Amino acid sequence: MNRTFIRFIAVGVANTIVGLLSIYLLLHLVGLSYWWSTFLGNAIGACISFILNRNFTFKSHGSVTKSIPLFILVILVCYFISYNLGAKIIDYSLANQNLLPDKFKTDLAVLFSSGLYTILNYFGQKLFVFKNKKIVEKQINNERV
Repeated sequence: MNRTFIRFIAVGVANTIVGLLSIYLLLHLVGLSYWWSTFLGNAIGACISFILNRNFTFKSHGSVTKSIPLFILVILVCYFISYNLGAKIIDYSLANQNLLPDKFKTDLAVLFSSGLYTILNYFGQKLFVFKNKKIVEKQINNERV
């Protein structure tokens, strides 16, 4: 398995814990909606993600002023795709399930969507934000062998 992906997962675990904790606190203690809770929780996790992925995962030396707008764009695209699709999949899958409370379904949608978000975000960050042409070329050449 690729070391970059393993580092990305390690960073992802850290920012996911912080992000999910924030989401569930905002959702259940503060009483915000699914969309506000997931958006703000992911924003908090994204701040951690940017710093750690830039310096640790992808070891990017690119311009911060260029990478921040791309990072935000990738985060927003991944967020809206993942959390919209995840909510719809869980709603559809559990549409006839009346035994589960709606809060549980919402929590399940958050977890499922978080997994989708992680996968999309990895590729978005690697391909668009923190791309290192030399490393990408080397990885492509190693995969051909």
